[in-house]
Amino acid sequence: MKTKPVLAAVTALALAGALSACTAGGGDENGGGGGNEDANCTNSIPKEDLPIVTMWAWYPNMETVVDNFNEASDDVQVCWTNAGAGGDAYDKFQTAVTAGSGAPDVMMVEADRIPTFQVQDALVDLTDLGYADVEADFSEGAWKDVSVGDAVYGAPVDGGPMGMIYRTDIFEQYGLTAPTTWAELETTAQALKDAGGPVFASFAANQPATTTAYFYGNGAEPFTYDPANEGEIGINLNSPEIKEVLDYWDGLVDKGLVGTEDQFTPEYIAGVIGGDYATYLSAAWAPGYLQGAGVGEGADAGVWGVAPMPQWDPANPIAINWGGSAFVVSSQAADPELAAKVAFGVYADQASLDEGWQQQIIFPLNANVLSSSEFQDYEVPFFSGQQANKEVYVPAADAYTGMTYTPLGQYYYTALTNQIAAIIDGSATGSEAADALQADVVAYAEEQGFTVVE
Repeated sequence: MKTKPVLAAVTALALAGALSACTAGGGDENGGGGGNEDANCTNSIPKEDLPIVTMWAWYPNMETVVDNFNEASDDVQVCWTNAGAGGDAYDKFQTAVTAGSGAPDVMMVEADRIPTFQVQDALVDLTDLGYADVEADFSEGAWKDVSVGDAVYGAPVDGGPMGMIYRTDIFEQYGLTAPTTWAELETTAQALKDAGGPVFASFAANQPATTTAYFYGNGAEPFTYDPANEGEIGINLNSPEIKEVLDYWDGLVDKGLVGTEDQFTPEYIAGVIGGDYATYLSAAWAPGYLQGAGVGEGADAGVWGVAPMPQWDPANPIAINWGGSAFVVSSQAADPELAAKVAFGVYADQASLDEGWQQQIIFPLNANVLSSSEFQDYEVPFFSGQQANKEVYVPAADAYTGMTYTPLGQYYYTALTNQIAAIIDGSATGSEAADALQADVVAYAEEQGFTVVE
């Protein structure tokens, strides 16, 4: 593989806006990574005679999760630090990767980021470090999302099977039923507009991961990538399936059937609360996010339901996913086997998993939780007691077959954001945007030393 230009490009991207690394790295006599002195831990270490593994993670209940693990473990203790969420942690990790020191032994990483660090030899393949012991606990899709080629680089924890969250009050007022196909969605959205109702959904430029999920939902394969293939990468971003998806949303935008404002902004949340949107096409973690943003309280309390995602071909349904995180082992870990034991074992005990899903912190991917009657029959308060797990999210999680992520992921998301913006402002049709996206990402990949197979 042509590693030098690829590594240079990935490092440059990841370092954009990077922050200096936290104090960790280097290794010590305890057998973990650096920064293993107790003073560097957010948590306390109850069994000080055991070797220590350092960890960066930002789940809201991580301190409890670490305490649960440390109390139960007689082999290793976890020294946990919250190095920031998402991009903040990635910037610090990238700084440590570039410097060759300073990384934790174990780190929480979103699945789509794994190839970016793997291509820099920053992660450890877990295939022979405990994967076989837990393989049956997770679905095919969960494992594919944390794999690069045939190698497994993450221990799955949570995911984002998608569904259609909708306003039951709006549906009742206008006599709507949840559409089961994308064609029905357009018809329903048009009927709602004609009746003087709000827009049906949102098509936001700042959510390229959602649009990518839509591509997969139409049977598209945007990328193929396996490091074993000597630097080759398959890029197919203007396939008929992707053009159909983008042309579809282009049509909804042109007809004024969907909103086009950025999501996750105060203005957008105010619109969600105010009934400006009939639906929110999103992941299983969305209720927790929405409630944290103030949705489902006061005037809009008790008005939310959820249905399965619409399909292009109901006879051949495709489950899609948005988001998900895993624990990876850094190649700087002094004892990768011990670090892997932590990656696979932390946030895997019943108490932590139960707290995670009951508090809407995670949507667990552990098959034992997904199949439990407690989880399946849970009457979700946000959905007014609807058994959303059984009806929507567990079937979607079980049927999901995974995505192919690549080291080009962050550039691709930026390029897709630009093309969605072009669709929204009318400067490109969906098909034109797909062609421009293909040309842009192919050119970038070739600049970085990849051989592109279209």
